[in-house]
Amino acid sequence: MIDLHYWTTPNGYKIVIFLEEAGLPYRIIPVNISTGDQFKPEFLAISLNNRIPAIVDHKPKDGGKPVSIFESGAILLYLAEKTGKFLQNGFRHRCEVMQWLFWQMGGLGPMAGQNHHFSQYAPEKLPYAIERYVKETNRLYGGSRIAPSSPVTTPLPTWRHIRGSCRMNGKARSSRIFRTSSAGSIRSPQGPPPNAPMSWRRRSTFSRP
Repeated sequence: MIDLHYWTTPNGYKIVIFLEEAGLPYRIIPVNISTGDQFKPEFLAISLNNRIPAIVDHKPKDGGKPVSIFESGAILLYLAEKTGKFLQNGFRHRCEVMQWLFWQMGGLGPMAGQNHHFSQYAPEKLPYAIERYVKETNRLYGGSRIAPSSPVTTPLPTWRHIRGSCRMNGKARSSRIFRTSSAGSIRSPQGPPPNAPMSWRRRSTFSRP
C-alpha cells in the first residue's frame, strides 16, 4: 500500500494518474494547503520542503522499511522503477524520457504556475511579469507538441498544466495532444468522483487524517 499525501493541484494529480495507470493500491491522505496542513510536523517528517505531493511506500521494492519520497518528478521516477512500467530499460529510450521529464519539472510546470499567479491571483497586475510568463508558457507549449508519449513525461506531468491554463483563459477545453484519464475529474480528495470507474473505487482507499 502506498500513502499519497495529496491536494488538488497539478502536481498532486500527476501521482494519482500514475497510480491509476499502473494499477497500484494506494490511500489518499489529504494535505489542505489552504489551511496550512503542509507545515504540520507529521507532514514535514515526510516532505522536508513542505510541498505536496509526497508518498510513503510501505512495501518498497527492496523489501525493507517504508520509503518516503517528495517532489512529483522524483515520485514518478520511483514508481516507474518500482513497477517496471512506462520507463523502458533501453539506454536511448531512458535518455529521451528523462530529458522531457526534467523539461516539464523545470520548465512547463514552474512557468505555467507563474503565468497563472501573475495573470489571475496577484493583488497587483504587473504587465512585465504577465507578458514574460505568458510568452514563456506559450513557447513551452510548442515543445509539448513534440514530447514523447511515455506516461512518465506526457501526458502525466503535462496535461494538467495545459488543461489548467485553458480554464484560466476561460476556455474549458482539453488539448488534443494528450490523452486524459478519469482521474482528471477529481474535485475533492475526500473520495473518488461520481463518474470514477469501478476499478478506481476498488483499488484506492480514501482516508481523512
